[in-house]
Parts: sequence; structure tokens; C-alpha cells
Amino acid sequence: MEFEYIYPVLILFGSFAVMLAIGVPITFAIGLSSLLSIITALPPDAAISVISQKMTVGLDGFTLLAIPFFVLAGNIMNTGGIARRLVNLAQALVGRLPGSLAHCNILANTLFGAISGSAVASAAAVGGIMSPLQEKEGYDPAFSAAVNIASAPIGLMIPPSNVLIVYSLASGGTSVAALFLAGYLPGILTAVALMFVAALYARRHHYPVAERINYRQFLQVFRESIPSLMLIFIIIGGIIAGVFTPTEASAIAVIYSLALAMIYREITLKKLNDILLDSVVTSSIVLLLVGCSMGMSWAMTNADVPELINELITRVSDNKWVILFIINIILLIVGTFMDITPAILIFTPIFLPIAQHLGIDPIHFGIIMVFNLTIGLCTPPVGTILFVGVQHW
Repeated sequence: MEFEYIYPVLILFGSFAVMLAIGVPITFAIGLSSLLSIITALPPDAAISVISQKMTVGLDGFTLLAIPFFVLAGNIMNTGGIARRLVNLAQALVGRLPGSLAHCNILANTLFGAISGSAVASAAAVGGIMSPLQEKEGYDPAFSAAVNIASAPIGLMIPPSNVLIVYSLASGGTSVAALFLAGYLPGILTAVALMFVAALYARRHHYPVAERINYRQFLQVFRESIPSLMLIFIIIGGIIAGVFTPTEASAIAVIYSLALAMIYREITLKKLNDILLDSVVTSSIVLLLVGCSMGMSWAMTNADVPELINELITRVSDNKWVILFIINIILLIVGTFMDITPAILIFTPIFLPIAQHLGIDPIHFGIIMVFNLTIGLCTPPVGTILFVGVQHW
């Protein structure tokens, strides 16, 4: 690494670490550390102009419009009675398994996440419904909370997923539709693995099995859940068939979920106002984070950080699988102290060139990255889902 690049790198990561340590919001920490790094190479007025331009360009993308729409759709589903109907369906499907309510929690989080695309919304909505049921059946609160927390991130793997859209942006335009399709298998396998572990635990602790329901009762529960499940087929089917883009699908998700909530009569004008306000705040935070991260991405490229990381990793080994293992470990560690969106925006420009050099497809690497980082959502000190998921127990 040439000497001229040392100061920008030290300023970039040093100031970023200091600001995180003293509690500066991560969006401002990213923006300010990027600005300070660029100032080492350009005059202050030029540096401000550059980072402002990069933030603006970073937000100037049609695909990004999907984020506020999917956020709004998720909030509507969370409040509009859709989660409760999915829980009823999950209970009807897995009610005869040992520890049926734990399996119901996992399956409901998978279904709700596949519709809302939000892990936090899944943990809050499904956890709020399952908590009193599990308490009544004598489930260990720690076990119940762990099941809810561990299964909530499945929604980030199964489309629609905002983090996959963010990765598409950070990776330079990887197909969102292809990422959506690629997320299904690991998401479903994760759900099956969690259900297997839950079954072993439930059998050992003699958790009860739900009462058997007859065919007519099952049909009634399934019929009530069909409108909610249809949203999955409309969104994913429309994207795959080329009927509409992921961004257009997000707008359709809002219209459909709002119409469904009104049919269910679960949303009042007061609730709708709160939903809109919460969606605006969440979307603003995410989009500002995206803009600031584009500035940091340019600062890292200017300081030759990707080349430095590539050189350090390849010095350890030139074996493809060893390098991929190292990247996995780094992402797991990063996920424990950094939220998933900024982590994707910061580390994709660093690790994706290395992965492509090794012959790894950007879609494959995107799923690897998101899967590793979702584990961090359940892990302190950040643990976003950890803190949301335990509130009901």
C-alpha cells in the first residue's frame, strides 16, 4: 500500500470507530468520517461538494423507491390483522408436532416475513400473538423468546426483502428478481433447521401437542388466510413473469395490503396516521443511510481500501474456500455490532470484487452476505431483533 493512502484510511476508519464508540448515530458517523477522509485529499469546499454529489447520485435510483413502499406495506400488515391469520394457518399446519406452538411461531415468522419483508415487524407481530398462547401452555419464556428471535430474520432472506434491494444497489445493479429467487432456498432450509431443533427440545421437555382439528376447521382457517397468501404469489409471480418491476411490485403490495386491512376492518384513521408516520421515519433513516454510505464507498475507493483488503486476505491463502471462509467470519463479527443495512453498504464494495475475482457469482455472494449479517441481528451488542423479540416474554 502506497504511503499517500495511509492517512485517508486511518482518518476514515479511525474517526468512524471513535464516533461509534461515543454514540454518534451511525448515519452521521458514516457521513462525517467519509468527509474527513476526503478532506485529506481535497480542499474542504471540494470535499463537501464531492460527498454531497455522491449522496445525491446514490439516492437517484428507481429501485430505491421500493424501500419506502415495502416498509409501508409491512407496517400495514403488522397492524391490519394479516399476522393473526397467518398464525392461525401455521397452527393448523404444524399443530400435531411436538411443541406445536414453537413450530407455529417459526412457520408464522416465515410466512409473515415472506409478505412484509421485515424481520423486526415479524418479531413484534408474531411474538405479540404467540406469547400469551405459549404462556398458557406452560412454555419456558426463554425458549419461546429464543424461537421467535431466531426465526424472525428468515423474512430478510425470503422476498420481498429490503436488504436484498440495498445489496443490489451496493453491488452495482445486481438483478433484484434474481436475488429474490435465490433467497427462497436458504430461507426455507433455515426454517426447517429451526423446526428440527425446536422439535428435539420440545420432545425432551414434554411440551404439549395441539388439539386435532377436523377437515372443515382446517378449510376455514386456510380460506381466511388465502387473501394474505395471495400477496406472495402476486408479488413474486409478477416479478418473475416480467409483468412488473420490484419497485412496481412494492407499490402493489401497499395497495393490496391496505385494501385487505380495510376489508378486515382492523385499521382506523388514527392507526393509519401512525402507520404512515412510522413508515416515513423508517424510510428516511434507511435512505439517508444509503446516501451517506455511497459517500463512504467513494472515500474507500479513493483510499484504495478494497485493494488493501484483497491483498491482506490473499496473503493468508490463495484457496477460494479459505478466503470465502474468512469473509464469512468477518461478516459474522461485523453483524454483531453493526446493523445489516450499513454493513451491506460498507462491506459490499470491499468484498464483492474479491468474490468475483474468485469466480463467485454476485447473486450467490449477496445471499452469503445477507445470511451472515442476519445472524448478527440476534446477537448483542446491537441485536435489533433481540431487543424487539423479548418484549413479549
